Amino acid sequence: MTAPGAALSRYAGLLGAVLLAVAAHLGGALPDAPLGVTPASIWRAPDGPATLTCWLVGTVLLVGAWWSLRDGAPSTRWAYVTAGLWALPLLVAPPLGSRDVYSYACQGWTYAHGVDPYAVGVAAAGCPWLDTVAPIWRDTPAPYGPVFVLLAALAVGVGGGLTGTVVTLRVIAVAGVLLAAYCLPGLARAAGVPVRRAAWLALAGPLVGVHLVAGAHNDAVMLGLLLSGLLVAIRRPGRPAALLLAGALLGLAVTVKATAVVVVPFAVLAGVRGRYTWRALLRDGGWLAGGLVGAVLVTSAASGLGFGWVGGLTHSGDSEQWTSPPTAVGFVVDYAGALVGRDPQAVPVLRAVALLLLAGVLAVLWWRACRALRGADDVPRVAQVEGSGPGVALRGSDDATRVARVEASGPRVALRCAALALVATVVLSPVFHPWYATWPLALLALTAGRTTWFVLPASAAAFLTLPDGTNLARFTKAPGAVAMTALLLTVLLRAARR
Repeated sequence: MTAPGAALSRYAGLLGAVLLAVAAHLGGALPDAPLGVTPASIWRAPDGPATLTCWLVGTVLLVGAWWSLRDGAPSTRWAYVTAGLWALPLLVAPPLGSRDVYSYACQGWTYAHGVDPYAVGVAAAGCPWLDTVAPIWRDTPAPYGPVFVLLAALAVGVGGGLTGTVVTLRVIAVAGVLLAAYCLPGLARAAGVPVRRAAWLALAGPLVGVHLVAGAHNDAVMLGLLLSGLLVAIRRPGRPAALLLAGALLGLAVTVKATAVVVVPFAVLAGVRGRYTWRALLRDGGWLAGGLVGAVLVTSAASGLGFGWVGGLTHSGDSEQWTSPPTAVGFVVDYAGALVGRDPQAVPVLRAVALLLLAGVLAVLWWRACRALRGADDVPRVAQVEGSGPGVALRGSDDATRVARVEASGPRVALRCAALALVATVVLSPVFHPWYATWPLALLALTAGRTTWFVLPASAAAFLTLPDGTNLARFTKAPGAVAMTALLLTVLLRAARR
């Protein structure tokens, strides 16, 4: 895109971010905002029309500006500066798009006051800020790992009251985003993609500003630790101390949100030095696994909560929404059963089947990555590499050798399969929230050749929540479930034809 066009995108996105910040001040997820509202009741509120107009126009501008440069910003510096500009208005705005930050605050308060957050919900613990927490999560034990519970308790100690706690939690989330931003250039170079494109896709998207910055979701911390662990493994493959550190960072990511564990097998591949033999995998993977297990054991023991957090993970699927494909298919089966006087109760069954399918997909991805890397060892080494990235030219080799050596490079294969593992996790999980799309987005920005197939759904997800945290999926259950099921069938049919 020409310089004037890029400048137009920059300032259109900035205007969108400012409008979203205004929507947050007028009717965001404020502590005293009414709960259980509908889009119609928001519209009828005194500032309702202005709130929804600012939210809709701001989201359209931010999504459009991000989309217009999906093939890459003019430069890496330009991408970082623009992403920072867009984040500034949201950094000083009230919580936007979700009330989860108040759940974090109450879980931190629960732990800080000597109550096990994995044993009781925040209501039973007596959190003084209970009225700010969404009703569905008041009686639910914490579904996060001990590291994040410790961070939430730290936020309570530093912040004192609710406002200070929320501000501190946002600072922690922004630190996670900054850590991810620091890791992106090294990972992009290792994967052979332009840094300017990776930084733009991973940092400038509307989901990052709205949900990771303004919403202060702990996914930001998980992503920062996850990317840093991958970067250490890629930069220092085969070195025990580095692999222990990489494993520890990945372990910390897992003890923020357990989702990070699906990336660990691919981090092992990234950390292998030399030929990809089973001996090398066991040797280098053992060091990385040791660091991960050590981090999990130490943090679980240091919190004094043991492994109670593992049981808390079972409550993360308490919410049922059509935005999760397995849940949507279950809804449709239940609707069809109701037409013939049956009650199949298909949602839990489809969710269980999807989790089994996810385990199979992860195993197949890892096995195919191993085969690709072991096959690359058999490709003749070349004399010289010109350039970098997936399109490099290799002197002294034919076209087949050139493609095989580049496409089967260890970091590229490991990161690409890790990205696909996160895509499968998001698609097959029992519940989906818009900020979940940031998990695979960060790694797809580093590995994907084509961008539309993941930028488009990430853009659509930006419209799923209203400023006060109201999830529009709650009010479109039946049509949404039918549409999601139809989309899923279409994708499967096209894949089968290929």
